[in-house]
Amino acid sequence: MTQTLLESESEAQLMTLEEFLNWVPDGSGRYELHRGVVKEMQPTGTHEQIAGEIAAELTLEIRRLQFPYLIPRQCIIKPIDSDNSGYSPDVTVINKNSLDQEPIWKKRSTITQGETLPLVVEVVSTNWQDDYLLKLSEYEKLGIQEYWIVDYLGLGGRRYIGNPKQPTISVYQMIDGEYMVNLFRENDLIQSAIFPELNLTAEQIFELGES
Repeated sequence: MTQTLLESESEAQLMTLEEFLNWVPDGSGRYELHRGVVKEMQPTGTHEQIAGEIAAELTLEIRRLQFPYLIPRQCIIKPIDSDNSGYSPDVTVINKNSLDQEPIWKKRSTITQGETLPLVVEVVSTNWQDDYLLKLSEYEKLGIQEYWIVDYLGLGGRRYIGNPKQPTISVYQMIDGEYMVNLFRENDLIQSAIFPELNLTAEQIFELGES
């Protein structure tokens, strides 16, 4: 999603994640910490509509299948080898059975272990490099089982979504310790290892932002 630095990187005082969690205001927008620099998330209405509808569809599946999952309104993901970054995905699916192993969840709504996260979804806006480069690498290292990149405008690099560019949903699944990707477009039915009975096409997801 579109982001604006609160200060330029040259002027910003680099924060640790602990300092960021102490600072971040509750209920007044969304923020992330990228290598010590605070970024304010400024999504469009279409972006938020798509993210919200995806969360709603997955919530229906969770309830229908009685999975021990929850989708929080907001949470922070701490990368595995960094104390100065924290990401706030557009949709986060959490395994409730793993929360007892999360040391700061109850106090800070922060996840530190990939085993707690069956699925994370990022909806792409103009800063597509963050989703395809930075977060893809960090989520893979953390061991998140499945990562969706919902590129409803077809903004990502051609090496990720092909040429010509077109709206694409990239589903990265953890196989033998690394991500393997499947691309879904138009009337392709989304194939998810986490939600194997999900009956939703790429076009239906893109249309959620148009309704």
